Amino acid sequence: MENIKEELEKIRQKAALLKALSNPIRLCIVRELLHRGECNVSSMQHCLKLSQTTVSQHLGRLRDLGIIQGERKGIEVFYRLVNQEAADIVKILF
Repeated sequence: MENIKEELEKIRQKAALLKALSNPIRLCIVRELLHRGECNVSSMQHCLKLSQTTVSQHLGRLRDLGIIQGERKGIEVFYRLVNQEAADIVKILF
């Protein structure tokens, strides 16, 4: 019974990852972080042509799922991709 619970949890986690990457904005963010290495909200906002609030909400979702991490440098936070599965998925897609 424990194996079934573990497998279901794994499946739930993979589905959450795919769901996060199924959003075009989040997919674009992850792809850019994979390409650039790290980026701040202002750069992403300018690149995506979206409000800072919108970009921050998507970053928050990605951060909550452990796909990205932020590091404060002065007054700015720079984000980087930390989830290898997400990186592999984006590489396959593009």
